[in-house]
Amino acid sequence: MIIKNEDGEPGVPPTAALYSILGFWFFYAVLVTLRASVMGFEAQGAMAARRAVVTVIGIVVTWVLYLCLRRFDRQPLTTRIIAAFTLAAPFALATAAANFYVFNIYDPASLFPDPDYQKYASEQGFALMQIVEDAISRYFFLAAWAGLYLALSYASEAHRTERRAVRLEQAAQQAELRSLRYQVNPHFLFNTLNSLSSLVMKDRRDEAEQMILSLSNFYRTSLTGDPLEDVSLEEEVHLQKLYLDIEAVRFPDRLSTSIQVPDGLLTACVPGLILQPLVENAIKYGVSRTSSPVTITIAAREEDGMLHLSVNDNGDKPPSEADAGSGIGLANVRDRLTARFGALGRIDYGPRPGGGFVVDLTLPIIRRSI
Repeated sequence: MIIKNEDGEPGVPPTAALYSILGFWFFYAVLVTLRASVMGFEAQGAMAARRAVVTVIGIVVTWVLYLCLRRFDRQPLTTRIIAAFTLAAPFALATAAANFYVFNIYDPASLFPDPDYQKYASEQGFALMQIVEDAISRYFFLAAWAGLYLALSYASEAHRTERRAVRLEQAAQQAELRSLRYQVNPHFLFNTLNSLSSLVMKDRRDEAEQMILSLSNFYRTSLTGDPLEDVSLEEEVHLQKLYLDIEAVRFPDRLSTSIQVPDGLLTACVPGLILQPLVENAIKYGVSRTSSPVTITIAAREEDGMLHLSVNDNGDKPPSEADAGSGIGLANVRDRLTARFGALGRIDYGPRPGGGFVVDLTLPIIRRSI
């Protein structure tokens, strides 16, 4: 039953207020009817009809009270509490006066034929005493409804604040993901242009032209996707193949690749270009530092319901502590996994027992339907 007005402002919407008012007065009618039945009053039918009239009047009066309380929705909570319990008094007096008129002024003889009661009712001060006495009991009734209104109004504001916090958190996360994702392309382009520059300086024109074409294909493929959306592992591996084709122009005799991804994992979703910095590092530290042939392997496996992606090479000069912090590669991947998956995303890396270097990513398996 909570919780925003049509304009998005905090407060209790009219529908919720009406339901609460109807519920309160229905409870009142049932309770008073049971009381009259237990006490054995005469003319139960006539009293029930007049009680229905008083109930309708009470609903209208409480609705007007709601309209008055709405004017204080933007005020501090203390002011709203004071307003609610102060305004309940005159409205309680109004309903008590209406009740007195319906039962004691409009044809009272049909309800109270006892001459002694009629004589007592005609005495001076009887009306005022009855109205004040009834107003006190009705004050607590209306104050209870006003308290419910304050609770609903406060819950509305709390709910709106919570939703705003969630939206801000989502916006911050998306901004972080977008920023981290956009770091990858300039970093990649910088490395590729260095490679292209070395080919031009060595007058290897054919290889340079081939690299430019491969670079064009890579960017045409990588820039079409939304940086906030995941891609299938098949698409991600295809992009890395395009990049490795570019680097193969620089190292035609030294670089070979191996893709070990089971068919069942090709539809698994991963952040776009999440493997790019890892493959770049493998080229930078595993291939360019040695004159021996190096194989870069991209592998995937499923273990304990998690997806494990690894990029490893068998170069004989793996990165050392002196290379730490020289680029954005591993830090970018770690931050993207944390922003996207929280504690479920993890990166582990280090030298391989048989030589070379390996980076292993762990992330939840998100399937993409074929």
